[in-house]
Amino acid sequence: MRKVIAAINMTIDGFCDHTAITPDKEIHQHYENLLLNAGVILYGRITYQLMQYWQELLEHPSGEKSMDDFAVAIDKIPKFVFSHSLETTGWDSATLSQTSLQETVVAIKNQPGKDILVGSRSIIIQLLQLGLIDELQLCIHPVIAGNGLPLFKDINQRMLLKHTKTKNFEGGATILYFEPK
Repeated sequence: MRKVIAAINMTIDGFCDHTAITPDKEIHQHYENLLLNAGVILYGRITYQLMQYWQELLEHPSGEKSMDDFAVAIDKIPKFVFSHSLETTGWDSATLSQTSLQETVVAIKNQPGKDILVGSRSIIIQLLQLGLIDELQLCIHPVIAGNGLPLFKDINQRMLLKHTKTKNFEGGATILYFEPK
């Protein structure tokens, strides 16, 4: 059975804001490897549209190897997008899900294959509430944003987690790995 791995970047004060952090070469390489070792990634509409930035780097590489390699990896991985407003994805490797999040995840999880990644805050929250996350990877950047969208804003019940490992990056970011208890 496939694992559902939720991986997200956040500030030290708990906000998910891609404009508040600056991923370095090491962070890009980490997420590239995560993508290369997964079978599919799940996105909500907002994060999906932000990730379409990487399509531009495929056509016009930046010259920064880690970013260009990440763009190739994100392009290749199949993507399921959960949206009520999108009519098309505009990306060959992306599909609009025609079933509920729970139905889609349970179906994919029971198929053979590589793990399922979750890269959207909204999808992470929903899957945590459904008890479908097997591993939570919080990449905490050494930044205090002061405001923004809190990762766990919509969690209204206590959830116990078990810390399984830590990965430190030279640039100061740290990934904390957790499993639900």
